[in-house]
Parts: sequence; C-alpha cells; structure tokens
Amino acid sequence: MIFVTVGTHEQPFNRLVEYMDKWASNHDEQVVIQTGFSTYVPMNCQWKKILPYQEMVKNVGDARIVITHGGPSSFIMPLQIGKVPIVVPRKLEYNEHVNDHQVEFCKKVAKRMSNIIVAEDVSSLGDMIEHFSDIVSGMKTGMISNNAMFCSKFENIVDELMR
Repeated sequence: MIFVTVGTHEQPFNRLVEYMDKWASNHDEQVVIQTGFSTYVPMNCQWKKILPYQEMVKNVGDARIVITHGGPSSFIMPLQIGKVPIVVPRKLEYNEHVNDHQVEFCKKVAKRMSNIIVAEDVSSLGDMIEHFSDIVSGMKTGMISNNAMFCSKFENIVDELMR
C-alpha cells in the first residue's frame, strides 16, 4: 500500500492527488490518500480529506511507501516510525502555498540528513515508486536524535562536578 498525505494546509495540493490517482489507475497497488483541502476527487484510490492522528500513524506503519507534502510534521512522523518518505514540496507556481519555503527546506533536509527523498516534480514519482527499494537501500532510516548524546555529555559533566 502507498499512503499519501497532503497535510491540512488550506490551499489545495491537486497536483499530487491527481498524479497519484492516475498512477493508481495503471497499477495494482492500493493507494490511500489524505486529500486535505484539495479539490480534485480521486476515482481510483481510497481517500479522506482529514484523518485522525491514530489512523495516520496506522496508515504510515502499514504503507510500503509514504508520500507526503513538504511540511515537517508530515514527514517527521514517518521518519519516527522508521520509514523513508518521498516528499513532494508544495510550490507557489501552482498556488499550493504562499511561497517556496517547502522546496528550500526539503532540499536542505535531504542534503543534510539524507533521510528523505525529494520529488519536486510529480512526474518523477513513478520512477521513484518503481525503484523505491533501491533508492532507500543506502539511506538513513528514522530520526537522528541528539537527546542521548546530550544526556551522556551532561551526565559526564555532573560526574566531574561531583568528584
């Protein structure tokens, strides 16, 4: 199953919803889409405008591939579950957001963390889906947390002070 989420931003993300609906019409894999405020109505996918958080987590956990928009909340949760998401940033030129901050942010995260796949152009999604296993085989999965390192260093400092 492929799970697609466009988040809850009030501008439609028809470009992604429509592409995935058309992709589903030519493939046997189930596609589930959280469509948000998109106005395109999928005909070949299971979909809901908004999903409760627990249902989002279940869909992400069950999915072979997770495709999200470029909002951090939408791609961090798959990372926390150990999934490498394909991230399609919303773009100003398609009236999907107020500017292109998602494009810039996603590129920087991909370059720095190497744990998301950025698809600026939806036409690249088909190849990414087809070759997903190969693409993610060399990537980091999950989130890198500095909490353990911080706690260890803090513990060492406290131990030194207490001696």
